[in-house]
Amino acid sequence: MTLLDLHDLAERLPPRARLLGLDLGSKTIGLAISDGDRKLASPLETLRRAKFTADAEALLRILEERRVGGLILGLPVNMDGSEGPRAQSTRQFARNLIDLAGLTLPIALWDERLSTAAVQRLLIEEADMTRKRRAEVVDKMAAAYILQGALDALAHGRPGGAVEGAGDPA
Repeated sequence: MTLLDLHDLAERLPPRARLLGLDLGSKTIGLAISDGDRKLASPLETLRRAKFTADAEALLRILEERRVGGLILGLPVNMDGSEGPRAQSTRQFARNLIDLAGLTLPIALWDERLSTAAVQRLLIEEADMTRKRRAEVVDKMAAAYILQGALDALAHGRPGGAVEGAGDPA
C-alpha cells in the first residue's frame, strides 16, 4: 500500500468503513474516528509517543478494535505550501506504518495548517477551558478537526486540504 489521494482512498474503502484521523506531534498522537457513514469525526484519545514500534502496536490495536478501514494523517504544511521537517517526519511515519509495521490499510494525507490553532481558539473562546484541560484534549480535538475536513471534502467531492503529491512518498 502507498500513500493515496483522498478520493483514491475513499474508492478503496468497503461500505461503512470508518476512518481514523491522526494528528502527529513530537510527544503525542491525537486520534479521532469517523462514524460508519463517514459524515462525522469524533475525538477518540491521545497517545503518548514512545518508540515507533510501541506507537505502531498501539495504533494497530486501535485499528483492529474499531474496525477502521483507512487513515487520514494530518500533514503539517508550512503557510507558503512548502513542506518542512515536520511534514517529512509525517510522511516517514506513514511509510514506516506500511513498511515496518505491515499496515495494509489505505492512508491519505490532509493539509492540517492551523488546525491546532483553530482548536485552541475554540477551546478558549467557546468552551472557556483552562490551560491544563486544553492540554489534555487539544491533540485529539485537532485530529477530529483534521478528519472532519477530509470527511467534508469527500462528501462534497472536492479536494479541499488534500495534499498534492500525497501518493508520492518521496
